[in-house]
Amino acid sequence: MRFLPMTFLVLLQQRAAQALAASGHVLPDQFQVTVDPAADTRFGDYQTNAAMVLAKALKTNPRALATELAEKMDVSGISAQPTVAGPGFINFTITPAALATRLEEMLADEKLGVPPAAEPKTIVIDFSAPNVAKQMHVGHIRSTIIGDCLARIARFLGHTVVTDNHIGDWGTQFGMVLHGWKQGLNEEALLADPIRELLRVYKAVNAESKAQEEAVKAGERTDTPIRDACRAELVKLQAGDPENMAIWKRCVDVSLAGLSLIYQKLDIQFDHYLGESFYNDRLPSLVAELEAKGLARESEGALCIFFDGQPELGDKAPFIIRKTDGGYGYATTDLATIEHRVKVWQADEVWYVVGAPQSLHFSQLFDATRRWGMHPRMEHVAFGSILGEDGRMMKTRSGESVGLQELLGEAEERALAVVQEKNPELTKQEKAEIGHAVGIGAVKYMELSQHRLTDYKFSWEKMLSFNGNTAPYLQNAYVRTRGIFRKLDGPAEFPGPYELAEESERWLALTLSRFAEVVPSVLEDFRPNLLASYLFTLAQAFHSFFEACPVLRAEGQVRATRLALCEATSRVLRTGLNLMGIRVTERM
Repeated sequence: MRFLPMTFLVLLQQRAAQALAASGHVLPDQFQVTVDPAADTRFGDYQTNAAMVLAKALKTNPRALATELAEKMDVSGISAQPTVAGPGFINFTITPAALATRLEEMLADEKLGVPPAAEPKTIVIDFSAPNVAKQMHVGHIRSTIIGDCLARIARFLGHTVVTDNHIGDWGTQFGMVLHGWKQGLNEEALLADPIRELLRVYKAVNAESKAQEEAVKAGERTDTPIRDACRAELVKLQAGDPENMAIWKRCVDVSLAGLSLIYQKLDIQFDHYLGESFYNDRLPSLVAELEAKGLARESEGALCIFFDGQPELGDKAPFIIRKTDGGYGYATTDLATIEHRVKVWQADEVWYVVGAPQSLHFSQLFDATRRWGMHPRMEHVAFGSILGEDGRMMKTRSGESVGLQELLGEAEERALAVVQEKNPELTKQEKAEIGHAVGIGAVKYMELSQHRLTDYKFSWEKMLSFNGNTAPYLQNAYVRTRGIFRKLDGPAEFPGPYELAEESERWLALTLSRFAEVVPSVLEDFRPNLLASYLFTLAQAFHSFFEACPVLRAEGQVRATRLALCEATSRVLRTGLNLMGIRVTERM
């Protein structure tokens, strides 16, 4: 059984709450003390504004109340006596002895002091979700990488996680693919590069169909034979036509094979690939059930769920569960998907990592699900866009979205060039492995270090830099920690008790201890950038320590303490980067 001491933040919250309870003041209902890392480290390591918040309710002087509470607070074994600053902030400074003890505890724990989730859940995470017969492009980066990071962290905290790649393997685009397949597929090209050939076929049919539609609008013709032919092929597919089903299945198989190469390069695995087609047989009865329950009604030939009087749910934009032509769309399939996840996988929570433009769809989906009678916690983990360095949507010179496979390949090539320049003595295989880890890691870190709701500019120069808040900088910090142990004459030994005499030692130990606070906080608002920011701060703290405190030249407990700090830094960097899906290497 793991021994799990409480974090300093939790301990201080408890001590502050105890002091408040013993103060004799009448506290407002549901008042809770919060403690946060200090905004200004000149005054301490942690702080609380509880006295300022409470003073307003009690109609008393906040600084006087803060002074009273600071004097009554028992923080023995954790912090020096609290001090008061400004209008009533109570500040805490963790003692070197407490930090030294925590360092020993971290090194004795496989999860470095990170506490497990108080209430483990079964969480289904829906992310990536590319369309079959289409190339994954730069727009898939955010969903794919954010979703994988959240899954890794949730599992690390003890949740049961089910990752589901809800691929787009059914729908109107297949009418075009089927028509194009029969009219002009190049079998040789399909074998050489299936995704590229399927995309070529789709684009050719789509362009020809649009040209005919424009001609109709201009009065140059009265029919659209391409569009009609595509619809006919789709109807045959939906009716189970053997020929079309065989073509469809081959499209899915070759697409999944192509996708697997990209996911392998990204080191991302999924538990399931249940696409839209998986739920096709359920849709008619699902719609009938919603109609029978009075949740859906007909409007202009379509069957819809309405949100009357709820403008935040688009009361003017109904949730269409059966189209006028009798077909079904995303709304119906998504309802069937939630039903499967709740009833079969027993999901307590379902997270959708999908772009911000789909916010209304998910708001309506979640409301419809609750009205239907299912109540998992449902979250839309929205995100912004990736922009080119010109501040516009990232496109190729021809105006198309940048292919993800090409982008990842370029990342590895650029990283390999940097590695060759810095370490020409490495073997070809070592350079290739490091180039892969650095290149793919750089792409992932650039994504995860951003606030997910903001747009950001994609910059090769910035992401591959060995200076600043980048993956190479953190990977290099890890290599530096391991380099110390390679220089040891004998086995690495660093028995306690530890002594943190220098300020840079104390600051590094404090930063290390906060790993246990940061990791759980990522899932509170689905913000991987909190972990990225923490790891960058840790790397900076380590470099400051390394420059100020000789390790191998030290002796006795000073040496043991410094080796322990190096080992803990190494483990936290490796674990933290792994939670982001980023590999480390022993050399760079």
